[in-house]
Amino acid sequence: MPMSAIVVLLLDGLGDRAYPELGGRTASEAAHIPHLDALAARGASGLLHPLGRGRAPSSDVAHWAILGGHPEEFPGRAVFEALGRSQRVDPADVYAYAALRSAEYRDGALWVTGRARHEDAADAAQLLEFVAHREVDGFDFDLTDVTRGEAVLQIGGDGCDAVTDSDPFFPSLHPVLQPIPLTPAAAGTAAAATRWTQALVRELRFHPVNQARSLGGLPPLNVLTLKWWGRLRSIPPFRARHGLDGVLIAASPFLAGLAKVLGLGFIPIPDREDLEAAYGERLDVAAGLLRDGVKFVFCHSKSVDDAGHTKDVQNRVAALENLDTVLDRLDRPEFSGATVLVTGDHATPAVAGLIHSGDPVPFVLAGPAVRPDQVAAFGERQCEQGRLGHLLGSDVMPVLLDAVDRSLFLGSRPTDTTRPVGLPVDVVPLRP
Repeated sequence: MPMSAIVVLLLDGLGDRAYPELGGRTASEAAHIPHLDALAARGASGLLHPLGRGRAPSSDVAHWAILGGHPEEFPGRAVFEALGRSQRVDPADVYAYAALRSAEYRDGALWVTGRARHEDAADAAQLLEFVAHREVDGFDFDLTDVTRGEAVLQIGGDGCDAVTDSDPFFPSLHPVLQPIPLTPAAAGTAAAATRWTQALVRELRFHPVNQARSLGGLPPLNVLTLKWWGRLRSIPPFRARHGLDGVLIAASPFLAGLAKVLGLGFIPIPDREDLEAAYGERLDVAAGLLRDGVKFVFCHSKSVDDAGHTKDVQNRVAALENLDTVLDRLDRPEFSGATVLVTGDHATPAVAGLIHSGDPVPFVLAGPAVRPDQVAAFGERQCEQGRLGHLLGSDVMPVLLDAVDRSLFLGSRPTDTTRPVGLPVDVVPLRP
């Protein structure tokens, strides 16, 4: 019997909180989403805690867990960002993600007051070019401009990526932070990153671009903050660990880089204002991949997450309703025998001052071998009643592979892959 294909519809930021203005419901519970409700009615439901209960993950670490990566293998988002833009990444070097920020002095420290805007792109590009190459304490600091004052930092030398962020994330709550080593081996890298940042603050302060900005009443772009430290690590490919090849369909360079690290194919489909059409296009591409025999298709959408970041509850409801209108494509013949999962990577509630939260994410799985439960609608409260219960991100791939009869029989050891999950497709035969 041919294997059922797996289709993951990943709605970024899907998890939510209840809102008084929605009668104590979440956006998923309040939205008119008949196609998602129908999927829930014919499938099995649960709640996903990507990294554990109460933990508020970023998209990169949540996707890593959902797609079967282990924490000690994680290369860091800066590596994803570089690879997703076709930059060469050297496993011997350390990477971080840099951002030009505006900052002012308060009580002997620099406090972030803003970041480069779209209209600041030309100024930011000049400033990044000015500081693109520096040598500090035997480390080479090289910046590759990404867009609008953001850059990938490559640190050459005998460095270590176990260093804390200098980016405060919450500009109104924290100053620019000092990089701190997390292990003794990272002490030299952290000290060099500190001196590099301090030197750039002095140089950027008097750069002609910032002088002109100050004269024009614009805030200077006078500090570079760092986050998402990492380095490229050797990990088993997705095919080796899970026993199937796959394709990731998304818009962002970060996800393109993630696909490269995992050994997944990647099809870029940009986001656009017509969110309904953009996700419909992704599903059309997914249908074509299924016709071609691809067995794992991962469709990502950013629209629900973006709606949460507007901090307008009604935007979240509208985003879900718009997405639901194109899910009638799941009734097409290409999807008829597929096992379909709808879930998210984290919660992005429309709550002021909150980036992500640790609230769980609805999880609905439907397919030929999936035994339905009593849940008849999609939403946090409904999915909590489902037979799949509470899952971790690390449970997702095992649950999917079990639903298509591809689970590795634990107790066997047919390959040298670290912590395999699915039946292997590549084995070494004994030659008589």
